[in-house]
Parts: sequence; C-alpha cells; structure tokens
Amino acid sequence: MSKLISCELNIDTACVELLYQDSTHISIDCTAVEDEIVGNRFERSELDYLIYNDPLAYADLILNGDPELYLKEVTCYSKPFE
Repeated sequence: MSKLISCELNIDTACVELLYQDSTHISIDCTAVEDEIVGNRFERSELDYLIYNDPLAYADLILNGDPELYLKEVTCYSKPFE
C-alpha cells in the first residue's frame, strides 16, 4: 500500500475509514470488531476511547496488532461480590 492520506471515524456508519494515496480505501466496521473481541463493557469502553480519540491507533491495533492482548493489558476492573 502507498502513503496514508486520511484516517477518520465516520460516525454515520460506525466505521474507521482509511484512505491511501493509491486510492485504496479500508473501512473497519467498529461494531463488528467489538462484537467479535469484546467480552465486557470495560473492554468496549477501552476500544471506544481509541475509536473516538485516536482512530489511527485503533486502525493500527485492528489491522496489525493483537486487540485481545491489548484489552487484557489495558482493561482494569474488578468483579463485584467476589
């Protein structure tokens, strides 16, 4: 792929969209990704933070990283009544 021109959240489609110089267009369906890898509301919150505040980091995580490992490392919560 060539140079990345833009990366932004399309709020109407709930997709992070990447556009490259060679006209390649990648659209990441955030809802579908979350449905596949998120186990609880705390993990969903972590991904939502990236989607809204750093869509490029989100796209990199989904396309090149290990989102399940990322969520395991960054999500902090305790289960009530244990």
